[in-house]
Amino acid sequence: MNVIINGEPTQFTGSTVAELAQELQLPEKGVAIARGTQMIPRSEWNTTVVNDNDSLIIIRAACGG
Repeated sequence: MNVIINGEPTQFTGSTVAELAQELQLPEKGVAIARGTQMIPRSEWNTTVVNDNDSLIIIRAACGG
């Protein structure tokens, strides 16, 4: 399926946000994912379905100053 991640078209073969995080090899901590303007709690990643043409934003925590 086709999804937009941080403004970039991306092919995704899974069906849930958890599968997307795994496919993108995202770390277990320090990452947030939103669909449109709605943050998806990590506790819901396994049950939140990603649909064709969804627009997702992935935010990674950064340390430093």
